[in-house]
Parts: sequence; C-alpha cells; structure tokens
Amino acid sequence: MLNVEQKLEVLQSYPQLQRKDVSLGRVNFHYEESAYEKKIIALHIHPNGNGYIYAGLLPNYETDDKGFVNIRDYSEADLRTLLDKTIKAMSTNPNAVESKEPEPAKAAPTLAATSTGGGTWIDEDGHTLTLKYEDDMWYVYSGVNLDMAFESRSEAGEYLKEEGFKPQAQA
Repeated sequence: MLNVEQKLEVLQSYPQLQRKDVSLGRVNFHYEESAYEKKIIALHIHPNGNGYIYAGLLPNYETDDKGFVNIRDYSEADLRTLLDKTIKAMSTNPNAVESKEPEPAKAAPTLAATSTGGGTWIDEDGHTLTLKYEDDMWYVYSGVNLDMAFESRSEAGEYLKEEGFKPQAQA
C-alpha cells in the first residue's frame, strides 16, 4: 500500500492532470482535456492514504455509484495502470457530436435559478461552507478559500450533501 505522499507523487507525475487542494487536507486531480463533462480523475486523496480514482468508463472495475474505485490498498503499478486506462478512456468520447455551428449564447440564469440552494451550508459539527454562483459557475468556499467549483447547481448540492452539509435555515 502506498502512503499519501507516494500516491500524490504518482498523480503529479501525469502532466495532463491538475492538482486541486480541497477541504480537510484532501486533494483532487482534474483532467481538463476530458472529452466528457466529467473532469475529476482523482477524488479526495486523503492524508490517511485513502482516495478514489474514476473508472466509470472502464470494464472490469468495481466502482461506486459515481464510477469511482477506492485506491487505499493499490500498489504503484496498479495505480498507474488504472490512471493510464482512465485517461485514455476520457480522452475520446465516441458519443460526442462535433458541431460546426457556433454555440448559442447562454441565457442569463434567472434569480431563482442562481439563488436557490446558495448561501451557507453547515455540517453536524458546526463547520460552514458557502455556495455562490459567479461567472456561470457554482463555487464552494471554506471561509475565503475556494474548496470546489461546479458547472451546475445540482453537482454542487450533491457534493455538499456527500460531505455532510445541509443548507442553513435562513433567519
């Protein structure tokens, strides 16, 4: 089993992956060149050595409902094999339709669409995160520090709920 430093060293050896530090000392790695909407390849690499790699496009991997494999007990060779296969699978999307037409301009979101579910979220220990809609993205902040960014409100809400946070009741 690799420790967290060894896992991070392996992940950082892939120049196509971008490191994103998130809450509670965890680290994510994004593959911005993904042919899919999915960009996160490594999720919540934790100081205790636990973490997840996306394998939702790969056969023969037992994944959770979001397509991630727990890599706690992976060797370096196993981790590299999984990363190589995942990056290759995410590099091309046979179902993508290439459009020759320019994309239509996005309509500005309505106030209801941008404000619903934003604001302060709290967990059972009293920790708070703030969800804000800015520049066509949903951002989760821990104080003044950016924790995560999402393209949709549903992704942001799902992340916050998975982390044990609930919207704080408005006074």
